[in-house]
Amino acid sequence: MFENQIIIIGAGPAGLMAAQKLAEKGFNVHVYEQNKAAARKFLVAGKGGFNLTHSEELNAFVEKYDAPEIRESVQIFDNQKVIAWLNDLGITTYVGSSGKIFPTKNFKPIQVLNAWLQKLETLDVQIHYEHTFLDFDDSSILLKNNDGEIKLKYSKLILAMGGGSWKKTGSDAKWIDILKAKKIAIKPLESANSGYNTSSGFHHLQGQYLKNIKVYFNDHSKTGEIVFTKYGVEGSPIYFLNRFTRQHEFPLTLYIDLKPNLSEEEILAALSGNEKVSPVLKRNLKLSTTALNLLKTLSKENYLSVKKLALFIKKFPIEIRNFRPIDEVISTAGGVSFSALNSNFELKNFPNVFCIGEMVDWEAPTGGYLLQACFSTGAAAARAIADSEKNAQLTAKK
Repeated sequence: MFENQIIIIGAGPAGLMAAQKLAEKGFNVHVYEQNKAAARKFLVAGKGGFNLTHSEELNAFVEKYDAPEIRESVQIFDNQKVIAWLNDLGITTYVGSSGKIFPTKNFKPIQVLNAWLQKLETLDVQIHYEHTFLDFDDSSILLKNNDGEIKLKYSKLILAMGGGSWKKTGSDAKWIDILKAKKIAIKPLESANSGYNTSSGFHHLQGQYLKNIKVYFNDHSKTGEIVFTKYGVEGSPIYFLNRFTRQHEFPLTLYIDLKPNLSEEEILAALSGNEKVSPVLKRNLKLSTTALNLLKTLSKENYLSVKKLALFIKKFPIEIRNFRPIDEVISTAGGVSFSALNSNFELKNFPNVFCIGEMVDWEAPTGGYLLQACFSTGAAAARAIADSEKNAQLTAKK
C-alpha cells in the first residue's frame, strides 16, 4: 500500500470511479463529500430512466462529445468496459430499444450505487461525508465539517465536484470562485440538455408529445420525440441540438419534420385531392392528434394551401428564445477550460491536481453519454496517477 494518500473531492460517478481504479492499484484513497450520502445526482437521474451508457458503435459514440479530450478518454475506457465493470459489481444489463444500456429490471438505482459502495469498502476506500471543500494549495486542502475547519496533506488531489445543475443534489458549482481565485481558466456555465423557451406559446399543446419526428437546425438533425410545455419544448432531439444552437445568437428557428419517412413530393401527392384537408392528414398521412393540432396553428391561408401545407409538414418552424434556467436542466456546459489542463486532466498550474467529470468544459446529449464521460474521465485521472507513480518508482531505482 502506498503511504501518501490521494484525496478526491466529490463522491459522484467520476470521483468514485477514480477512487475504485486507484484503490485497485493499491493507493490509499480518501473521498470527501459535502452531502450526507454519495452520488445524489446519480440517483436522481436514475428516476427518469437509469441508462448508464449506450450500445452505439465506438466511432459514432465518441462523436457525441464536443471535446476531443473527452473523446479520447471515452475511447480508452469505453462503453464495453463500463458494462464489464457493472458485471464485476454483480449488475447485469440489457440494451433498450433505443440502444441505451440499463441495469436489468431487478436492479434499482440505489442497488447499483450500494453495490458500488460495497466494492469500494472492500478496497478500503474511505468516504467522509459532510465535508465542504474550501480551498487548496499545491500540497494541502482546506475542508469544513461539523467540528470546524481541517487542513489535510495530499500526494495527489482529484476534484470531481460536478457542474451547476440540480443544486438540490449538491451540484452547486461553488468551486468556480475557488479556482478562479487561482487564475485557473473557467468557461462560464451554461444550460445543457435543456428545453427551449419558445417565442410562440404552445399552452394548448402542453403535455402533448410528437413522436417519430425529426428536428433540424442548420445541418444538424435528430429523430425522436418531443413534448410541448407551458414555456416551449423539451425532448432528446431538443437536447441534442443544444450544443449547435449555443454557437449562435438567439432567437433562432428550429424545424420539425412531422413525417421523416415521406418526401415533400409524396406528401403533396397525398394532399392533392378534392377531400377536406384534416381527414387526409389523419387517414392518409397518419399524423397524430398532436401534429394535427400543431398544424392548425398555421394561418388559414397556409393550412388550406396544399403546397404550403406539405412544406410545413416537412419543415414546421419553431422560434426559440433561449435555454431554460441552469438549475432545472440535466447538465451544464462550460467549466474548467481544457487550456488549463494537460492531456491527463491535470491542472498545468497545479501539478498533482486533477479535474474530472462535469466540472470540466465539455458537453454531450443524454442517452448514457453523460455518465460514460464521467466514468471515463475518472478512469483517465486514475490511470495518469498510477503511471506517474510507477515512473517515479522506476526513476528512484536507477
